[in-house]
Formats: sequence, C-alpha cells, structure tokens
Amino acid sequence: MKNFDYFGVLIDCSRNAVPSVEGLKRFFGTIAKMGYNMAMLYTEETYEVENEPYFGYKRGRYSMDEIREIDRYAASVGIELVPCIQTLAHLAPLKRWRAYRNTVFDIDDILLIDEPRTYELIENIFATLEKTFTSRRVHIGMDEAHHVGLGKYLDKHGFTDRYALLLKHLNRVCEIAKKHGFEHTMMANDLFFNMSPGVFCSTDVRDFPQEITNNVPENCGMVYWDYFGTDEARYNAMILSTQKLTSETWFSGGAWTWGTFSPHNRYSIKRNEIALPCCIKNGVRNVFFTLWGDDGGVCAYEAVLPALMHAASFAQGLPDGEMKKRFLEITGENFDDLMDLDLSNYIFGENVLVESPYFQHSASNYAKTHLYDDPFLGTMSANLATDDASVMEEYSSRLHALAEKSEKYSILYKTQACLCDVLLKKLLLAKKTRTAYSSRDKQALRALAENDYTECIKLTDVFYRAFRSQWYAINKTYGFEVQDARLGGLVRRLDSCRERLISYANGEIPEIAELEEKILPMDDTYITSWAEMISANYS
Repeated sequence: MKNFDYFGVLIDCSRNAVPSVEGLKRFFGTIAKMGYNMAMLYTEETYEVENEPYFGYKRGRYSMDEIREIDRYAASVGIELVPCIQTLAHLAPLKRWRAYRNTVFDIDDILLIDEPRTYELIENIFATLEKTFTSRRVHIGMDEAHHVGLGKYLDKHGFTDRYALLLKHLNRVCEIAKKHGFEHTMMANDLFFNMSPGVFCSTDVRDFPQEITNNVPENCGMVYWDYFGTDEARYNAMILSTQKLTSETWFSGGAWTWGTFSPHNRYSIKRNEIALPCCIKNGVRNVFFTLWGDDGGVCAYEAVLPALMHAASFAQGLPDGEMKKRFLEITGENFDDLMDLDLSNYIFGENVLVESPYFQHSASNYAKTHLYDDPFLGTMSANLATDDASVMEEYSSRLHALAEKSEKYSILYKTQACLCDVLLKKLLLAKKTRTAYSSRDKQALRALAENDYTECIKLTDVFYRAFRSQWYAINKTYGFEVQDARLGGLVRRLDSCRERLISYANGEIPEIAELEEKILPMDDTYITSWAEMISANYS
C-alpha cells in the first residue's frame, strides 16, 4: 500500500456472532486482493485459553487449532493476523460464570487491577496466544474502562490516581506480552483523553503531563479510533495529540456494520474520505477499519466490501472508475449493486440519511428500530415523520432482482430484500394503529388486524428464514439462539396485538391501555439496543 505500512480490518467476533473459519477465509481472500495486509479478530473471550475452561464457554469460541488454521490461511494471501484481545474492560460475558464473577472484576466489565487472579488469567491468555498466532504484534484493548479503580479496587485500596493505575496495569500487561514473544503492543488511546464516559475527541491539540508520557511503555503503540468525525481539524488534532503519547500511532476508522441489519457503506465512505488524508498528512503509517457487531452481530461483515474497497482505492489514489472496475474483477459483483445493501435505512430516499439530533455524526438505524418497535407502544415509529413507506417496495424489487442475478452474494441481497418487505408493512403499523384507535374506528382496526398484522407476521417469518441462511453461511451457529428469541418474540407480539385489536373491535374489551397513552416526542434515529427498541419495561 503506497501510503501505509499496515492497512487492515478488525472483525468483531465477540458480539454474539462468531465468523466461521470458512467465512473468514473467503473474506480474507477478497480483501487481500484489494490491498489489505493485516487483519484482527476482535475476541473478548471468544477464543480458547489453556487452563481457563469457562473462558468463552458456550460462546462459539475459536479453538487453538482454528486460530492456527485462520492464521495460516491469512498468511498465504499476504495478510498478517494480529491478535486483538481485551486486558482491562469489555469482558462482561465472563461475569456470568462464577469462576470469574467474584474474583477478577473491579466494577462494570473492568478487571480488578493488583489482583493476582487477574494476572494469572492474563498470563494464561498470552501463553495461549503465543502458541496460536505467528504475528508478534498484539492489540491489548483497554478502551472505555471509564470506572477503573472505582469499585472493588476502591474498597480494597482506597482512592488511587486512576491514570497512575492505568499505567501501572499497562506496564504489567506489556511485560507479560513481551515475556511471551509479543514485542509490539498497541492499545486504544481514549482513556488518556477522558477517563470519564463521554466524548474524548477534540479539535484542540492536547499536552500530557510527564508522569503520563514517561510511563507509557516504549513498545506500546496508541490507536486513535474515530468513526464519527466530520472535519479535518478534529482528525489532525487527535493524531498530533496521540503522537505525543507514543512513537507509533495507529488510526482506526469504521466500516459500519454495528447495531443494524444493514451496512452503512455510504456513511463509512464519507467519514474515511476525511480521515485518510489526515493520516497521510500527519505521517500515520498504520490504519485499520473496524467492523463492529454491537447488539447481536446482525449485519454481515461481507456487506461492507464497498466501503473497504473505497478506502483501499482512496489510499492508493485510484479514481472511482478504476476502483469500480477493480471491484468487479475482485468480487465478480458491481460496486453500485452491493451499495444497495444500505438501502433499508434510507426511508426518505436512497440519498437521504437522517442524523440523530442527540448523537451528532451518527447514522440512522430505521430498519432495526422500526422492525422491532412495538406496534402498540409505538415509541419509535409513531413519531416517524413520514406517512409513506412505498420506498420499501422499490428497494425490495431492486434487491430481489439482485438476489436472482448474483451468484456469490445472493443471500446478502435476499436478506435485505426480505427485510424491506417486512418494513413496507411494519414501518407505519404503529402510526396506522394509533390513528384508527384515536378515531375509535373499529372497522379500520379490524382490517388492520386481519390484513396488515397478519401479513407482517408472514413476512417476518420469511425474513427470519433468509436471515438465518445468511447467518449460517458466514458465522458459527452459536449466537443465533438470540435471533431466534428476538424475531420469535416479534412474531408472538404481533400476533398478541392482532388478537387484542380484534377483541376490541368485537367489543370484548373496553380499551387498549397502551393506545390510550399519549405519544411523547422521540426522534433519535440511532438507537442500536434491541432492549430499548422493544419496550420501556425491559431491564
């Protein structure tokens, strides 16, 4: 890669979906042709660790042999597979097992510093990584540990300067890594900018006290991650600030797959077009793009191949025409066709992506919020500023046609087409229901129940089956039990509401309490949590 030494991807293997070995091989073979030479499997605890039987238990973890197989294949296509783990926070899944719950945790999902069992676990992790990866680099995580030192550590040791605590732990982890042959470590940079929850990026260049800069290990690079920035000033300032912490700065951008069924290729391209020139300008030689799977891992990682191709071509200075030609040669697919996988979130037209007023620089997530939105509660969709869902019919037609035409990516198109089919009926279901109920139009409510609700149930089942086929084509089977519960619960709820509407229309019940309650404004377009979408009662 002309402007970069490492140009890679990070694939989330920890948010419910664990990519299969064969799926990863297929994906690596494709991105290697684009020019990518590094990949990370983000594994919080979805990998086997010797002497830790509950580590990744029932989560579809990779065995040591599977990691070795993935590592060998990656190397065969020119990709260095770098382990990407967590050694401080983001380890909540371990808390469900008694073997860890009361021993290694400080607060939230954060490990307990200065606890011997914590470092026994980390030692076992690195001893295993040494036997499975050939790369001598490792990403040790350490992002978003906002409350470190404020739980059990505080109870045991009293208040300690938390930057000193972070650096103490960092140095110990780096020593363990080096002991097991990992000469080069890297960690996320955010805690050095903001130890409390909240935005850590700034347009101001930051200076750090010597007691911090002098204690960052020499072999520890810093990863500046930013998936949201919209201006050069922010990227430039954050890069320059991060370079004051370390001699090796990495940049991590986003290829948006998280929180949503549909990818955000358009959004990713816009952000990375700003970020990459800033990296080149400021001498950042190592870059990778994250494919997170927050809230269930429901978006296929192959769905962001357009964004990844664009980033690689942009870094090489290729014009769009040449990029699209190469994309077709590499994938056998038209670039613009795969871009259509974005469509289900574009409910106001395919070039109109509404950003949240509460979380600036975010993408819309209409496809998921309105699929799961409760038709009686209507928290999401009864506030929707449209009375026209016909765009979904157009999207569905295009995507079904692409599914028929494509050999390699047919299941991706079909899943999105079936999602649009559901949304054609579901998008306005809560609003229609509430409108008819407020007029006490029992005839309209009966028609909705017998037609729209019944059709929604049928279409949801069709979508479920397509989505299941997509999941099994690229992931391990583990984790789909969550999708069974979510989509099965959606069908059950639709049927329950249908039955209650008919009972009300028949005069068997005097009212529907949820429809009596006034809807309050709520126009946040980017909610990713299924629990927040379905009910205010989920806890």
